[in-house]
Amino acid sequence: MLTEFLRDQCFTTAWFGLMAFVWFGWSQEDPPRAWRVRLGVGSGLGVAFAAGFGVLTALNWSQPTALQGKYVWFGVLVAAEVVLAGLGCLLLARRGQSRWMAWWVAVVVAVHFLPLALFLSDFGVAAVGVAQLAALGWAVPRLRAVTTTSSRLAGPIMGVSLLISAVIGAALALPNL
Repeated sequence: MLTEFLRDQCFTTAWFGLMAFVWFGWSQEDPPRAWRVRLGVGSGLGVAFAAGFGVLTALNWSQPTALQGKYVWFGVLVAAEVVLAGLGCLLLARRGQSRWMAWWVAVVVAVHFLPLALFLSDFGVAAVGVAQLAALGWAVPRLRAVTTTSSRLAGPIMGVSLLISAVIGAALALPNL
């Protein structure tokens, strides 16, 4: 989002669009009726950013990247995120708390944005993670007060924050193309 590397800017915008699509999709597991159309629109916009900036990433692949020489450690970070999310979901399932899985995965994703910002030399990514963590913290008492799945709130929190980040990323990337 705030990087000097055009290729990384395009890729992050595409990835945030794709992940917005995923989170809006997960939030459709148990949405309030009034939210359904908005969640679908969010999913569609996420796909549009993913496709458009995916193409722009491919067209700018020869550009430098902040990840040069860091690919192994980037892979370790992503693998750790996947393992942590999976183990947390397994533990939640075994404890009969499956409804919290979306919230847990969202927290892991938000936390992983903090070291990811260092890899990408992009502190805008860290700002996204901090905002997501604050919103997910705000959601906890609301989720405790109901018996619905945590995807009802975690999905829109993640989807909206990622879609806004994709819009910002696009606005920063397009003048440099």
